[in-house]
Amino acid sequence: MLDVRKSLPEDPAKLRAFTALLLAEVKSQAILIEKLRHQLAGHRAHRFGASSETSEQLQLALETTEIAIAVLTAKLRLPDDTPADKPKRKPIPDHIPRVEVELTPGSAECAHCGGKLRRLGEDVTEELEYVPGRFIVNRIVRPRMACSGCDCFTQAPLPSRPIERGRPGPGLLAHVLVNKYADHLPLYRQSQIFERDRLDIDRSTLADWVGKSTALLEPLADAIGRHVLAGQAIFADDTPVAMLAPGTGKTQTARLWAYGRDERPWGSAIPPASWYRFSSDRKGQHPKDHLSDYTGWMHADGYAGFEDLYRNGAIREVACLAHVRRKFVDVHKAQGSAIADEAIRRIAALYAVEKAARGLPPDKRVEIRQAEAKPAFDDLEAWLNGQLHDISGKSPLAAAIRYALTRMARLRPYLDHGILEIDNNTAERAMRSVALGRKNYLFVGSQTGGKSAAIAYTLIETAKLNGVDPQAWLADTLARIPDHKINRIDELLPWNAR
Repeated sequence: MLDVRKSLPEDPAKLRAFTALLLAEVKSQAILIEKLRHQLAGHRAHRFGASSETSEQLQLALETTEIAIAVLTAKLRLPDDTPADKPKRKPIPDHIPRVEVELTPGSAECAHCGGKLRRLGEDVTEELEYVPGRFIVNRIVRPRMACSGCDCFTQAPLPSRPIERGRPGPGLLAHVLVNKYADHLPLYRQSQIFERDRLDIDRSTLADWVGKSTALLEPLADAIGRHVLAGQAIFADDTPVAMLAPGTGKTQTARLWAYGRDERPWGSAIPPASWYRFSSDRKGQHPKDHLSDYTGWMHADGYAGFEDLYRNGAIREVACLAHVRRKFVDVHKAQGSAIADEAIRRIAALYAVEKAARGLPPDKRVEIRQAEAKPAFDDLEAWLNGQLHDISGKSPLAAAIRYALTRMARLRPYLDHGILEIDNNTAERAMRSVALGRKNYLFVGSQTGGKSAAIAYTLIETAKLNGVDPQAWLADTLARIPDHKINRIDELLPWNAR
């Protein structure tokens, strides 16, 4: 333990050593606290929960915490000290094919005296890599060369790697990320799958890789966010995600927010993108912070927390007709209402106009909407007002109609602006992967783990929107980003993929 009574050293070298010791102490305490919390949660689940789910719950809980610890380690550049209880790294099995790459100094002559270099030995680094369908080992050989004319030694440097002092190649890291966030495979299941190839990769090791990879890729997710907020119109939505509440062993409802940009419906060549953000609750301050630099239109549902965004006029709301339609569909399914059925039919007529206008320039879309959609929109609004007088004001149908009339007033701008859409389906589609993932994990372990998930979803879903294979792109990006200049990060965006 650190003795806090000691005064800070004045010597810079000693101060740096003291700081490193302090950071290591903070890290060890954080790890201990989180492990104790999860052990407690696991014991409670074992005692009070469904016994068949206990093992998986504990595995998932540990997985999310280990990702958060890896992110913290990467962010603060903490030393990679291995905890006593962490599984030791085992050699890569001999049955995995080796691909040998020899890195030489580049010249047969000594850079200092011009003498001839002779080979003394070599350093070998083995890197476990994944290419689609199989594992390989990149065997990186770096001969140690000595000059015959002087005492100089030379050796090619080891190339930068996504995880320093780690053995996973960029393709393997991309494979793990895509498995977890696109194919919804928890890390403990991936570990079990790797065992079929006789590879012993512990879940905690995979969590460390995920945390450090997302920390490395964060600038790229930020660049995608800037691209989204540069649009004239964006799409916004959020979805609940369970998060482990600190110190309680219970979960609280956190949120993942999605902001989308997709201008393809009006013929723009600007690449589409989805930007995800994580928060520990659903307070309206979060979207206010996310969109503090944005000016333009925003397609959204009727969430009250968005109201603050619209007050100063910088962000203008566009409501969603799909939400309106959904209310009538629910009533029709429950009651077989003829009025609800007629409302659905009239809404379908508005969507038919949108189908004809899709892909056309904004001015042409406005012409079509004014000629065909506006009369139908006005008729629907008047018809709904008329129905309210003939039905019980307390019925579900009346509630659906009142909701529709409120939202249609805020949807009307789409008729006059060709860059706007009739609904918020772009953002809702962005949430599908999160919804599918929720079925395969119980919760995120902390805000740091939630942020890692938001980064991964941003990268993977944006790649998919642009027709780019997320695994191939991430493998290439993870290989290039360690040495890439931060002021040229846009070169690595998926639509700029090589």
